[in-house]
Amino acid sequence: MAPRGPSRYKPWPVATTYKDAGVDLEAGDALVERIRPHAVRTKRPEVVSGVGGFGGLFAIPPGKYKEPVLVSGTDGVGTKLKLAFAMDRHDTVGIDLVAMSVNDVLTSGAEPLFFLDYFATSKLELEQAEKVIAGVARGCELAGCTLLGGETAELPGFYAPGEYELAGFAVGIVERSRIIDGRAIVPGDRVIGVASTGLHSNGYSLARKILADNRLELTAKVDGLALGDALLEPTRIYVKDVLALQDAVPVKGLAHITGSGLPGNVPRCLPDGTRAVLSPLAWKRAPIFDVLQRLGQVAPAEMYSTFNMGLGLTIVVAPEHVQPALKLLAARGLEAWDVGQIEAGKPGAEAEAIIES
Repeated sequence: MAPRGPSRYKPWPVATTYKDAGVDLEAGDALVERIRPHAVRTKRPEVVSGVGGFGGLFAIPPGKYKEPVLVSGTDGVGTKLKLAFAMDRHDTVGIDLVAMSVNDVLTSGAEPLFFLDYFATSKLELEQAEKVIAGVARGCELAGCTLLGGETAELPGFYAPGEYELAGFAVGIVERSRIIDGRAIVPGDRVIGVASTGLHSNGYSLARKILADNRLELTAKVDGLALGDALLEPTRIYVKDVLALQDAVPVKGLAHITGSGLPGNVPRCLPDGTRAVLSPLAWKRAPIFDVLQRLGQVAPAEMYSTFNMGLGLTIVVAPEHVQPALKLLAARGLEAWDVGQIEAGKPGAEAEAIIES
């Protein structure tokens, strides 16, 4: 064999790396190690493989279901994140992220099994990211589901420094015969409203505008209310309470009150030709709603179509099951009220929700 001659390729004068472009692979690996203990706390026995692989493996709970139906949901936190950035408080928005998806899945009567998150930022800051994912894990603990995996994306220049985006994905399971779809709802049924913990994760663009128009900082207090604390209160997760309720009384319909408020969400669990008539005097709401309405001079109809107005979840039951349901929810530490009734609407017309004035 002839001796090798000199290389035809000259050495690179400058070695450009992925890190030079703004993506730190070592930081990403470090974050995986940091969040692993948080994910372990959420592990259910059905987990086959979790954080670290290309896909998370999860077995259907053996022997528990005859006809299992999977239920999926996805959502984000929205511009509530802007408040987290402004206050440099990142330990609760992960709970919001989980809540928005698992509460949706719950409305079909499903038990959430596992959750996956997507965290994207311009430059990965380990302390900040760990706080966010720790909040996600805490949300999973509250919902009884596993944090099965997720994705961390470092996108240089895509987001403002110190900011990030969150999205989440939940999968639940329900016995086909126990799916809650609202078809059993009839005129005369009652609507139970379950208290929210403030705004949850909707209406924050309006809330932020009201603060900006009034030149109020998040550190300000109005009528003794600390605005930042009230607005960053995490979304309540209703999963374990409603699953317990389902075992105690027949639940006919469930609505998670998110974007478009009570008028937009309550009808989603009602059959055509019916309407829910709700009395605002029947429930209490957190002071933050009255503060925002007064500061922004917001019309009542706009408030009800933007915010949850104190009810994060509504439950439709037969009249004879109202008191047992309220008693069970109270025993579990939830404020809940009989807030209205189901009436007949126009035959064949789309369901609606009426807020009494």
